[in-house]
Amino acid sequence: MDEVVHTLRKIEENSKLFQQQQFTFIRALERTREEAHDLVKPVSSIVQVQFYKERNCYNSTDRRILNMFISICNDLRHLCHKMEKVHPGDCVTNGLLAKCKQLLNDSNDFTALRATYPHDVVNYLRLEEEAKNRYGGVVSLIPIVMDTMREWITYTKRNMLHDVSHACATCKETPTSQTAPARHAAAQTSISNKNAVQLQDRECSKCRYEDPRLKNKAPWRPPGKHPY
Repeated sequence: MDEVVHTLRKIEENSKLFQQQQFTFIRALERTREEAHDLVKPVSSIVQVQFYKERNCYNSTDRRILNMFISICNDLRHLCHKMEKVHPGDCVTNGLLAKCKQLLNDSNDFTALRATYPHDVVNYLRLEEEAKNRYGGVVSLIPIVMDTMREWITYTKRNMLHDVSHACATCKETPTSQTAPARHAAAQTSISNKNAVQLQDRECSKCRYEDPRLKNKAPWRPPGKHPY
């Protein structure tokens, strides 16, 4: 879990640098889209951005910022696989990861995505509604995915803490449950000792009724002459 949190923080740092260059990103998209003669439809998928970078990008600055977007998306995709290995998950965490995977799919249509408060990436776009329709989805993708991953981490940590607390409570109850067999064994030992004492008493009382002459009888010797 610590590795997942650390990785997400690194991605957040990169995404902050990317958001600070949002105008550069939008200008790069506009130039490459113009080269591709594709200015009408909105930017709708990661694979579309990859296509612009590989086929229609002739500016090193544009290539760098487009590649930064694609790299962050790839990092988030790899983080999804790490999250699956960290925790087996339940219906909630599995649903959150499924959402992230769908959003990060290369061909997924994110045209309708709009990041809301506290994100203001859409507000950074020009005031024209046309610009928001064209680029509102592509600038909202990364913030929405990272919000979903934070929700996954928060939920998973809470569940893991609950599991640890439950395990500790179970450990505390275990010695109490073991005291009963110990008491039972002690009771059995006491009963055995009492029986042994009673047996000895009976043997002693039995001795009192034996012929006293047998106690002084000499040990048996073979027949013949004896000096005494």
